[in-house]
Amino acid sequence: MKYYINTDELREFIPKLCVGDEVFLSGTVYCARDAAHKRIVNLIEEKKTLPFSIKNAVIYYCGPTPARLGKVIGSAGPTTSSRMDVFMPVLLKNGLAATIGKGGRSTETEKEMLKYGAIYFAAIGGAGAIAAKCIKSCEVIAFPELGCESVKKMEFSDFPLIVGNDIHGNSLFNK
Repeated sequence: MKYYINTDELREFIPKLCVGDEVFLSGTVYCARDAAHKRIVNLIEEKKTLPFSIKNAVIYYCGPTPARLGKVIGSAGPTTSSRMDVFMPVLLKNGLAATIGKGGRSTETEKEMLKYGAIYFAAIGGAGAIAAKCIKSCEVIAFPELGCESVKKMEFSDFPLIVGNDIHGNSLFNK
């Protein structure tokens, strides 16, 4: 199936989505990688204010390159998702709806996603320049000292994805 979904409506679509479905995602997506994930989880554990609400959020595992003159963002391809698996239990428990990256997830993360009704989208690796065309805005909202790994708030417009793990226990990355 093919779906055009806004992030505001994602929770209602998650039960309908199945592994292999094409999704063109629009709306607010947060960009974060390893170092930012560690800081976000620490803030949650310390009961401090987060740079964005995790509840129903979508996180894209990406460290975009700087924007060229006149552009919103540089190359914005996905990074390997399994590196963030260690942080997933805390994020999912706090309401994270979806993640975007490349490659498969650990068995433990797949179980946690099922438990909390979250979904994983696979983005096309090696096509960061094409992906950037679907990002209409990008602003650093936390940890600017991390450079390309800072947390960014992005606005997607029909960003192409494939459902990698659904809430029915299926995985695109059969182990």
